Amino acid sequence: MRLENKIAIITGSARGMGEAEARLFAAEGCRVILADVLDQEGKEVAADIGAAAHFVHLDVTDEAEWARALEECRATYGVPDILVNNAGVLRVAPLAETTKALLHEVLDINLVGPVIGMRVVGAAMAAAGRGSIVNVSSTGGLVGMSMIDAYVASKWALRGVTKAAAIELGPAGVRVNSLHPGGVATPMTGVIGPVLGEPPAPGATDPDPALAAADERSAGQPIARTGRPIEIARLALFLASDESSYSTGSEFVADGGATAGQDLSSAF
Repeated sequence: MRLENKIAIITGSARGMGEAEARLFAAEGCRVILADVLDQEGKEVAADIGAAAHFVHLDVTDEAEWARALEECRATYGVPDILVNNAGVLRVAPLAETTKALLHEVLDINLVGPVIGMRVVGAAMAAAGRGSIVNVSSTGGLVGMSMIDAYVASKWALRGVTKAAAIELGPAGVRVNSLHPGGVATPMTGVIGPVLGEPPAPGATDPDPALAAADERSAGQPIARTGRPIEIARLALFLASDESSYSTGSEFVADGGATAGQDLSSAF
């Protein structure tokens, strides 16, 4: 029980990586506030988890809703020990088509939301003298990627503000780290299917056609398949737990080796 007696708020937890994190955290002894704008889906996940989970509606761009989510967490379970800023959006558009409205939408959800969350929830953690904040960035926050310029901008910025927050909150006992998934099979990346299962064994083909197709798109990287939400959730679990007690202001990557570098074997 790696999170026994701990309390977490996880945004974007009605499905995908956030749902996997909520289910895994609860299985490890944590009481979890599932926070999302997808009310029906979020309530269903919380009900399925049981007494260790409670759903709250949260638009991460709304400061008042953050305050209400924190108060509901306090009333239901207590002061949170963990905040996972997982909620995010992906909009595909080249630079020439990245309008001001699109840019603001992506930045508001992917960057402004986590910053508000760190301010509101981080203050409660700091007052309690302990806490771990996990900001879910992306490999798009480590390297450049075409066609998703606004998304890349938001994830690089989230990586940077993670470091600033780690410096500010560290003396109060609150750690802040960024988690950088590569391609992961989720509804946000267009994969519709049983995404919460375990990944296929090395060399095996996933029996679900949607997941098999996603794996094919990652064939050129060292681990030649797309990631599964549970694999990201396990890294989030490490960062949320006391096992990572000496880690703050750092990047943690789970990308199948996609950012490792270039394979030159065929050139020689």
